[in-house]
Amino acid sequence: MTAPDQPDIDQEFQNPPEHARVWMARGARAAVSIPAFILTAAFVGYAGLARETGLTLFETLAMTGFVWALPSIVVLTGAISSGMGILPAGIAVALASVRLMPMTMALMPLVKVPGKTKTWQLLIASHFVAVTAWVFAMKHLPDMPREGRLPFFIGFGAAVTSFVFCMTGVSYLLVESMPGMVAGALFLLTPVYFLCSLWGAARLNADRAAMVAGLLLGPVFFTYLPGLDLLWTGLVGGTIAYLGTRIMRRGLS
Repeated sequence: MTAPDQPDIDQEFQNPPEHARVWMARGARAAVSIPAFILTAAFVGYAGLARETGLTLFETLAMTGFVWALPSIVVLTGAISSGMGILPAGIAVALASVRLMPMTMALMPLVKVPGKTKTWQLLIASHFVAVTAWVFAMKHLPDMPREGRLPFFIGFGAAVTSFVFCMTGVSYLLVESMPGMVAGALFLLTPVYFLCSLWGAARLNADRAAMVAGLLLGPVFFTYLPGLDLLWTGLVGGTIAYLGTRIMRRGLS
């Protein structure tokens, strides 16, 4: 049963609209969801971090709108607060965002209509690729007509981004009246949600093995290789998961 305030996504797919703008509107409606509100809560916590770091409202909103992915925003905020130069800060953000490249590569063929979709349309869609939108898209888009996937995803991503953008600005102005413990708890909601969502969306044993390896190796690399911990955790953990599951499959065959 679908909650009264949630759109029935499966019913929407049974009556596909003809126009892209209708698909975009349905994507915006689908953005009214628990994952979107959890992400918003995390950005409310980030607004407190940004204000404590000394960022202005304009700088906070600029990073929210242009960088969008929260881990990368946190990395950039830390680089700014530590006085890091532009080049090192850019490299740090790039390393934090490299995880989005395979996600984008997996999503674009799913939303592209061969011979019709323009490159600039895919570039717009790629801006909204983050864990929340990606998990939602990989779960629901395969059930849609191909012509409706791209406008639906853009409508979903634009709605989530716009709402988060506005709530981040409001939170920045009101964060002084918010207890620090509450702001920190809201900020931690996102990694917890990301972990649960990725585990639920994983279809292969290798995916779950990579997550377990990452959880175990993350603290180790954070302690001994700070700054490159995310890169090495993904590289080593993913390699171990791939080789381990491949060896297990050979042993069972």
